Amino acid sequence: MPNCTRSILKIPCITTADRGTYYCKVYNLYHEAWSDQVQVNIGPGSFSDASWEAPKQKCGATDKVALLIGNMNYLHHRQLRAPMADVHELTNLLRQLDFKVVSLLDLNWQEMHSAVTEFLLLLDRGVYGLLYFAGHGYENYGNSFMVPIDAPASYTFKHCLWVQDVLQRMQERQTGLNVFLLDMCRKRNPNDESIPQPGPLRVTANIVFGYATCVDAEAFEVNKDDLSNGIFMSFLKKRLMEPEKVTVILDKVAEDMGRCEITRGRQALELRSNLSERRALTDSIQAPACQVTASTRNLQWAIAHVLPESCCLQFECGVKVQLGFAAEFSNIMIIYSRILETPKDIVSCSAQLSDFTEGPEVDLKHSNQESLLEAGSLLLSMDDLLPLEQPQLFTRISALQRLKKELSFTVCLHYKYTNLDEEVLEEQRVSVGKPLVSKLNLHEPRLSHTSSSDRQNSSIMESSSFSESFRANLPDLNPSSIRSASTSWSCYQGPMESPTFSSLKNEPEETICPEYFESEEPPAIKSLPSASSQELPFKFSNLPNSI
Repeated sequence: MPNCTRSILKIPCITTADRGTYYCKVYNLYHEAWSDQVQVNIGPGSFSDASWEAPKQKCGATDKVALLIGNMNYLHHRQLRAPMADVHELTNLLRQLDFKVVSLLDLNWQEMHSAVTEFLLLLDRGVYGLLYFAGHGYENYGNSFMVPIDAPASYTFKHCLWVQDVLQRMQERQTGLNVFLLDMCRKRNPNDESIPQPGPLRVTANIVFGYATCVDAEAFEVNKDDLSNGIFMSFLKKRLMEPEKVTVILDKVAEDMGRCEITRGRQALELRSNLSERRALTDSIQAPACQVTASTRNLQWAIAHVLPESCCLQFECGVKVQLGFAAEFSNIMIIYSRILETPKDIVSCSAQLSDFTEGPEVDLKHSNQESLLEAGSLLLSMDDLLPLEQPQLFTRISALQRLKKELSFTVCLHYKYTNLDEEVLEEQRVSVGKPLVSKLNLHEPRLSHTSSSDRQNSSIMESSSFSESFRANLPDLNPSSIRSASTSWSCYQGPMESPTFSSLKNEPEETICPEYFESEEPPAIKSLPSASSQELPFKFSNLPNSI
């Protein structure tokens, strides 16, 4: 017993094999000392007066990882409002519970599949895995499908992400807890009569499904112009931080929703679970058995959350410009520019960004704005910045997962001298590497996962294949340069080819619930026309916040 200093030896769970003579020898290189001997007798009658109680096992996770996807801007279906606010809300809550969170908005088919594959790499024995989806979805014969933004008008399961397949792949990672929160409609898809057969699921007793609505029903979002949560998240966020078993939390959410007048009879949470242990999202993270595996997981997650370092540009006219970076989501970044130093003979100047690398989306009408709100960032606030006296201009870059090479842009400095009326322009080209989730190359196809046997045969190949791009980025990283997206501002720190479908348009109903928070009486609710539903006496609009 090296380095032990206590004067008491405690032997738990003793048996007759532990009887005998005990004494202690203390020694070093130069001397040794012996204690008195103690005879310990253990027999059949030794425990007659003793009462034994097995210690209660407290559940814990070796790590906690969450993938949150919110699809809003669909190409061929009604656009949604709530997923962005819902993903942002859940991200902040889960981070407080020590989850490693990857939050993504508006993913196409390939990007959704790649994101799930990268998510699986963060899972391991004993890890808590949580998948949240807000967007369009449907359910056929007990199989749930999440719809990507590029799904065709008449889509089938081939154009979507199959939830039960994701569950099976999570189980193969021997996770400690698998939680699915599906904030989407579960109406039947009339264009998809196929019944995909998942491989056999393991009996793990650690699965929890929280559906925002019942089978063959719709999910709703608040019909408001501002940034509001969907119905499900409006209730979930009030309970998520409670130190209760996951199923108890969802039961309470269901009860809360049932007491709400506007949702009663229209949307009811459904819970499916085989969870046999008292596992909670608030469980502490215990030291993993393999520190190397844990370190690899941490670095794999950190790669997707590295922001460019703040930098200063010195222009020939003497003006110094600072560029700063902030993460709104794992695939959305804010860049701001501000003037640090201006020579006395320059009366006015501003630094604007233009000519961005192809791939990510930049709304030119909302770039280089004086406020975050004008730049399109509805969630970040000026409070996230340190107090800055100088004015700054903000530009929002989304869809970073489509960046195929390093992100570069031009900084255009517009300024005027005191004795000149004409404006002078200076330019500098800046490259900031591949920020945030762009390093994972989600636009690239991953290995297909068609069956359980195929997955077993290719598991080793999969691990090495996906880690190639991961390892390729390692030289760029060191502990001092990794800054998580949870730190707000850096300055201070293709789908498959469509087969021939029927002409019937598939739009599983996702309804928008009116402003139930502010009205005393249920307002009129508007129903969306659908080929698969009849007109109801009240109006709905499908829940646009599922992943």
